Amino acid sequence: MNLVENIKEGLRSVQANMLRSVLTAVIVAIGISALVGISTAIDAINASVSASLSSLGVNTFDISSKVYRGGSTQGVTQKVYPPLKLNEAQRFVEQYRVPSTVCLSSYLSWAAEVKHASLKTNPNVSILGANEEYMPIKGLELQKGRGLSSIEVQYGSHVAVIGHKIYTALYKDNEDPINSKINYGGMQLKVVGVIIEKGQMAENNYDNMVIIPIKLANQMAQGRGLQYELTVGIEDPAKVEFAMGEATGLMRSIRGDEVGREDSFTIERSETAAETLAGITNALRIGGFVISFVTLLGASIALMNIMLVSVTERTREVGVRKALGATPLRIRQQFVIEAIVVCLLGGIVGVLLGIGFGNLVAMIMELKIFVVPWFWMFIGLAVCVMVGLLSGYYPASKASRLDPIESLRFE
Repeated sequence: MNLVENIKEGLRSVQANMLRSVLTAVIVAIGISALVGISTAIDAINASVSASLSSLGVNTFDISSKVYRGGSTQGVTQKVYPPLKLNEAQRFVEQYRVPSTVCLSSYLSWAAEVKHASLKTNPNVSILGANEEYMPIKGLELQKGRGLSSIEVQYGSHVAVIGHKIYTALYKDNEDPINSKINYGGMQLKVVGVIIEKGQMAENNYDNMVIIPIKLANQMAQGRGLQYELTVGIEDPAKVEFAMGEATGLMRSIRGDEVGREDSFTIERSETAAETLAGITNALRIGGFVISFVTLLGASIALMNIMLVSVTERTREVGVRKALGATPLRIRQQFVIEAIVVCLLGGIVGVLLGIGFGNLVAMIMELKIFVVPWFWMFIGLAVCVMVGLLSGYYPASKASRLDPIESLRFE
């Protein structure tokens, strides 16, 4: 009996014992769909984030005020440093000589209400003051209009770039927002651009944001201290450490930090988001592996039980095959292949379900990307073969050791 005939015999055995074969295949399918589904969703998230990061084309680091968390370290009370001021941030932008892109920004409000004509938004709009480099360094693209110009930033012009949610909330279908006026805090702002929809995976809620010139934001704060932040983008990854050292030296000079004293500001490379995402995705992947392992362990036990029952039911058949010259190797091969066939049937269904489930999760998360995880598909099918092999070997070995005479007398 050759390999092809064994596979055909395995399919006939599955058809003859349809219910228990289907139940076992379903258990295998659940385990494989968990593995492939979670991996597909994670790959979709990583692909979307990678696309967003590649659109920036830079490596960035942030400079901001040092936050006082209270308490003391080793009995020494932490020193409170004054926050970063607008003129200090502007001096940094003007004096920083390392080839780079530097954006300056500060939130004026996190819970603003914006109006246009008779319509208004919910009081949850973010008002951000920024310079003209903010949108390029954050990878923000425009659906309509343009971004802030250097002249508008320099003179604090009453202009604004709005997010997608604000555009849909304040403007009717086919209404052009460009050059129209919106109202915030009693001040009229001319809309010059609309940011393309970013979705929930964005670093900030850009869809619900109004970006205005940083100088205008400072004026509207009316003496209230704003938390200014600088983001420096370096195109050459190899020069990031050097650029951070130069930035530290320049900012210490601007802030008047004494030699030997700690920095009165915070400077850190913008890798925390990527590292956090990597930690989350690794945890999810491990969770998927654990779920898959437990489910496939149950499936392998069920499959082994079914194969042992099958060996008992087909004792006379084994005896006939041995009497006709079938070797123990062929008998083992027959039952192992039957187990692998059952697992592969469940695995194929599980792979299809996993791809659908993973991309459905990506769709719910508003990730406009469809992923076919070829690597995890092959891993899933390989796991099915291993489960079938391990579960079917003992029953197959038991069948191959049956005495042909005793088997033919079996009732």
